[in-house]
Amino acid sequence: MVAATSEEQFLNDEVLPAAVLHHLTVVGEAIGRLSAELKGRHPEVPWRQIVAVRHRIVHAYFDLDWKILWDAAIWEIPELSRQVLGILTAEFPDGGAERQVRHPKV
Repeated sequence: MVAATSEEQFLNDEVLPAAVLHHLTVVGEAIGRLSAELKGRHPEVPWRQIVAVRHRIVHAYFDLDWKILWDAAIWEIPELSRQVLGILTAEFPDGGAERQVRHPKV
């Protein structure tokens, strides 16, 4: 959904940035609950930075740079999605995880 939106539309929208923030908060919270072993097996993912983004969203909401959020939505979130799908495939080769994961259209 974000990919089909221009930066100007995104920055002037009331709902879409809030949805992206919500998804980033959920992802950061979920990553904070992953085991150190799993994160250690996949050092290519910037785990700490993602959790730091979640903390920034939650604790410094009024100090967010919306253009940085736009860049993250266009460049970083799709890459993170690819990495996570790769991890799920590696960790759950039977495809069981694939059936349980929803893929939001961010």
